[in-house]
Amino acid sequence: MILIADSGSSKTDWRVIHQDGKISQHRGVGFNPYYQTAEEMDIQMRDEFLQNLSDEIEQIYYYGAGCSAPERKAEVEQALKSIFPDSAVEIDHDLAAAAHATCGHQAGIACILGTGSNSCDYDGAKIVDSRPAPGYILGDEGGGGYIGRKLLRDFINQEMPSEIFQELKDRFHLTQAIIQDHVYRQPFPNRYMASFCRFITEHASNPYCYRLFYDSFIEFFEKHIFKYKDCKSKQVNFVGSIAFYNSDILRKAARDQGLQVNLIIESPIAGLTLYHQNKL
Repeated sequence: MILIADSGSSKTDWRVIHQDGKISQHRGVGFNPYYQTAEEMDIQMRDEFLQNLSDEIEQIYYYGAGCSAPERKAEVEQALKSIFPDSAVEIDHDLAAAAHATCGHQAGIACILGTGSNSCDYDGAKIVDSRPAPGYILGDEGGGGYIGRKLLRDFINQEMPSEIFQELKDRFHLTQAIIQDHVYRQPFPNRYMASFCRFITEHASNPYCYRLFYDSFIEFFEKHIFKYKDCKSKQVNFVGSIAFYNSDILRKAARDQGLQVNLIIESPIAGLTLYHQNKL
């Protein structure tokens, strides 16, 4: 049996390929070794779904946010090995998952717009270039945490339409103190800030909310896509909830910048399952 994981900072999609070809799935919490220790990931991974599989999995393919550096990969492997001590484990970056799922064996640019953001230039077989991804404090342009942070900053400064301000206040009981507590004192502030993107999507017909997405996507293009050679002649693909649920705004922003958008999918897990099935 094979276990495949696609993990971001907010959620992890798990798929199991059983010996008879049957596929089972599970969605759990996200992991990021830049923000969590191996011990913390181990504790969170020990849910019923994974525990019930601990004696049956032969091979694990884990694609995750924050898994570019060898030492970060080692931390994730340590957490997985604590549950699956006899399984072979391969750890790869979430960018590889995005490239395999959207580009397949074709060249193109693969991007992630979820809680965070990232991108790479893919030649059909391997990643040939990528941009720095310094995380939600120093980067993540176009990602949910980045966009949510803009909304919360504007709320604190009352620099948004009065109707949006009032609905945020009534619906989430927001105050400056509550926001600062979540951002500066509670764990996973990037998840908290990104959680407000659902509200922004619901109100995307409001020019203010529309511009939050549009302007952030333009910033993402400037920081990432335009740095790749011949980017305007290549197809640009996206995975992630921010890209998927706001695809009309994303496509408009890309067209305005002369970029060719191809696929926009919410999660690469289905493509990864096919990829590894074909390797059996």
